[in-house]
Amino acid sequence: MTVDYPALHRTIASLTEGEDDTVALMATVACEVHHADDRFDWTGFYRVTGPEMLKIGPYQGGHGCLQIPFARGVCGACATSGEAQLVPDVDAFPGHIACASSTRSELVLPVFGADGALIAVFDIDSDRPAAFTPEDERELSAMLRAVFA
Repeated sequence: MTVDYPALHRTIASLTEGEDDTVALMATVACEVHHADDRFDWTGFYRVTGPEMLKIGPYQGGHGCLQIPFARGVCGACATSGEAQLVPDVDAFPGHIACASSTRSELVLPVFGADGALIAVFDIDSDRPAAFTPEDERELSAMLRAVFA
């Protein structure tokens, strides 16, 4: 299965219209994206909860790491740089945090609020190597901007 991005954008826009609660928005996005493609093994947000600290939730899939410092892993690299991290092989990423031993590739996208500040990172893990494409990065980044900015 591959993502029907136009349909996913329409569904998320419809479900989130008029909602301003960040956690409700994150829960809805995580659920819809997770079920949009069988490549997506773990799908969720790590929220900025303090200086240089991310905390889990909301998400879909097995358990994740509860906290991730900005200085660690793919999520930390995304939070520090404010740039997407498309990682075809997590074992080749220096400092990768193995929250789940089944994870082979990862896509992490920054999530900015209306004021332009980083509010979270959106993390998608796959148990397949090189599961993510530049199209996934573009389409999901556009969706996040539409929902949160």
